[in-house]
Amino acid sequence: MTRNADSQAPRTRGRRHWLLLALVAAAGLALLVFQLGSTGLVDETPPLFAASARAMAETGDWLTPRVNGLPRYDKPPLVYWLMGVGYALPGQAIWDPLGTWSARLPSALSSVALMLLLSDTLLRLPQRKEGQAITAVTAALAFALSPLVLLWSRIAVSDALFSALLSGALLLFWRRYAGQGRWWLPWVVLGLAVLTKGPVAVVLAALSMALFATLQRDWPRLWSQLRPWRGLALTAAVALPWYLLELLVEGKPYWDSFFGYHNLQRFTGVVNNHLQPWWFFLPVLVVASLPFTPLLLAGLWGGLRGKAPAPEQSLQRFAACWLLAVFLFFTSAATKLPSYWIPATPAAGLLIALAAQNLRQGGRGVALRTLSLMPLAALAVGLAAGPLWAPLIVEPEMPGLGSALLASGDLEKASLCLSLGLAAALLVWACRPLRTSAWLLAQQLGVVAFVVSALVPLIALGDQQRQQPVRRIAAAVVDRRQGDEPLAMVGILKPSLHFYARQVVIFEGIQPSGPLNLNDRLASERRRGQEPSAPDGANSLLLVIDASTAELPQWRGLPHRLLQREGLYRLWRVQRQDLDQWAQSWARRSGSRLDWQDPRPERY
Repeated sequence: MTRNADSQAPRTRGRRHWLLLALVAAAGLALLVFQLGSTGLVDETPPLFAASARAMAETGDWLTPRVNGLPRYDKPPLVYWLMGVGYALPGQAIWDPLGTWSARLPSALSSVALMLLLSDTLLRLPQRKEGQAITAVTAALAFALSPLVLLWSRIAVSDALFSALLSGALLLFWRRYAGQGRWWLPWVVLGLAVLTKGPVAVVLAALSMALFATLQRDWPRLWSQLRPWRGLALTAAVALPWYLLELLVEGKPYWDSFFGYHNLQRFTGVVNNHLQPWWFFLPVLVVASLPFTPLLLAGLWGGLRGKAPAPEQSLQRFAACWLLAVFLFFTSAATKLPSYWIPATPAAGLLIALAAQNLRQGGRGVALRTLSLMPLAALAVGLAAGPLWAPLIVEPEMPGLGSALLASGDLEKASLCLSLGLAAALLVWACRPLRTSAWLLAQQLGVVAFVVSALVPLIALGDQQRQQPVRRIAAAVVDRRQGDEPLAMVGILKPSLHFYARQVVIFEGIQPSGPLNLNDRLASERRRGQEPSAPDGANSLLLVIDASTAELPQWRGLPHRLLQREGLYRLWRVQRQDLDQWAQSWARRSGSRLDWQDPRPERY
């Protein structure tokens, strides 16, 4: 009888393990994949990724990403390849009419896969603590519910995929150090991370492992388990072939743009006006883990202090070093963006879950639980007070947002979900005051309900207000275009116009030289899909302009024919001779000069 029971125990644990992973996968799909294709692409960066990937699928050129007729050297190709697979599938225009399933799915699924790896890692810990299964689930949810993860996993950029691959490599490194897994697997995953965002993956991985080995005082074991020289050769074998081929084909422009500007200059200098103070990532750390930030700070402190634990018990220390490595590296960089923090969010999820698991009875435990519940309560109250602040929203691109928010009822629904989560957490806390993180799971389930039932509909509401007019203008461009008529957009610049109109767009901002630049570019600029044309009486162009830009002096007097209005945007047909005469007249009156050929490291 005892022998049979012993033989059944591993089988039962195995079934429970897979059941928990299935539940985590279901939660991840609900959070990150549900209604993913119901809204259009969000300007400005996602349409550039999506258009590049679609161009790969349509042209068969899978080497160099291109957008709007120009090479796009800012990122390596893996994210474009994955997006491009979606665009290459049969019937894509039918099952993905907005083009967002294909573009967003790689990011969303990579974050779901990382949730599974986080849970699986915790479930495989050799020490069996009370509530270990709950800890595994809460770590995955703490990661996925980060505001940064929720946002960047549902848009079409490379950050979520990069974070998943880098984090997957780091988790596999630790598992190898703890005596699990094969030595070569994390190096292959690291190579894929290099193919997603470049050599920064190796730098962050090396810094994380160096901090951990130093704090753990166990360089020899780490070195012997990971085999760095062989591993780096394997990483290079995965990543380098594309880089060498791209350099061979594209030459110096690729080298200067990707390595010179998008890597070296972003670290040593400020690009795109992203100047931030040195302490920028301190508030980002706080906001990115809300409402669980107090637990993150407790977990970080617990991971860094004390004696070195045994390898199989060192996950909290490893997560603390991982998070600290991301903080130190990007704090030292001159260019700082909130998305740079995303590779730290999986480490934060681990620290949050482990801190909740390790809470004890007494004043400190009560204080941490209380502090962790307070942000949720504040958010629930703030959403319930929507009628007070929603009418105060002033957003030129979404003029009816405040009234639409109130009419939708989503604010009340959001407040209710968070309130129920808060009440459930308090109830579990009262009924199970012992050392367990079930109260955190109850709180998280309330946030999951908030995301699925309220936040996703609110995103759709924002899409209707902000992006739908651009899609309608793009449809009007397709309907009204005559022959090879060129297309331009001035003022508010929306790359999604290029994506949805499937036409090269000449973009000019609100600078006074706009008419001169546009006129000269039409006459002399060459791109794939755009040839120069003379300003004679037979030629015209389509011009998309927003209402505010149309009132600026450099555009107000331009002769045009109004074809369509959609929200803020106007579609004009302008004769090329009229534009030529207006540009020359404006240059004489304003003293403006051509500047479109001035060096610009990022142009689309």
